[in-house]
Amino acid sequence: MKDIRTYLSGPLDEVTSLMAASLRTNISLLGKTNGGLLGERGKMMRPILCLLAAGALGKINSDTVHYAAASELLHNATLLHDDVVDGASVRRGKPTVGAILGPRASVLVGDFWLVKAVSCIQETSDKGSKVMSIFSKTLSDLTEGEMLQMEKAFGHDTTQEDYIRIIYCKTASLFESAAVSGALSVGASKDQVDAMGCFARNLGIAFQIKDDILDYLPSDALGKPSGIDLLEQKITQPLLSVLEVLSEEDSAAVRESIGRIPSEPEIAVSLREKVVEAGGVEKAAAVMDSYIENALLCLEGVPESKEKSYLARLARYVGERDF
Repeated sequence: MKDIRTYLSGPLDEVTSLMAASLRTNISLLGKTNGGLLGERGKMMRPILCLLAAGALGKINSDTVHYAAASELLHNATLLHDDVVDGASVRRGKPTVGAILGPRASVLVGDFWLVKAVSCIQETSDKGSKVMSIFSKTLSDLTEGEMLQMEKAFGHDTTQEDYIRIIYCKTASLFESAAVSGALSVGASKDQVDAMGCFARNLGIAFQIKDDILDYLPSDALGKPSGIDLLEQKITQPLLSVLEVLSEEDSAAVRESIGRIPSEPEIAVSLREKVVEAGGVEKAAAVMDSYIENALLCLEGVPESKEKSYLARLARYVGERDF
């Protein structure tokens, strides 16, 4: 990631400058909050994906920078909303906006960032006519994914198919939008746009599986305690990988026990330990690796370039990262 950031330092600086300019306001509290959030940026995966996709198929331009900024603004808007939904008090090791100013402020700031993402798209050479529908679909996906996850947490009946749909909607959809918009910004052909969409879709699914694996490990490097998913009654890949080899009766018993976690949180601790002991982490990693390999296969039709090699390295980084 360090090499990629160095290679893209110029365009990434343009993206961050555009984000800062887009978020300017004469409301002191909002401006201070925006500044704090900008100073705590995460991995910038989505803008990097957008820029690399564009560079692999053409020359990064102003439209690319606007779409990259929009992808990160939208991503952070969803995090601000997610923190309210999840009641989260910590994000990236720092107190959330909701913890400092309350959930109402977090929703309002998230709305502000969302509107500014739309503005960035509209400021492109064709006023975003090609890309607006793509990002609109992503917003729909994000909502549907969150609601499906909530529904399945209530019922404790998440299947493998449900899980992949949830993580596509909540994570991979925005990866896909970032890459596709980057490809479109340089006038790529339909086949090339499809290839980038395929790459990003598989990469996004792998990225979320890795996050879900990390939640089963004794680490708080994500900026939040591990073991949260089970406490929230979320059935993710490590547990699914164990459930699929259990008898129907044992699987039903595990799912029933998940329903008792709100009143008996110790069940989550015990179940997490059993999943690790049963090899759930390793099995989940194998599923993740299959999506990384699929992502790399999607790049086969893309012309050789420095950017293409960095896309491949990005895919490998997703599998190897420990935070």
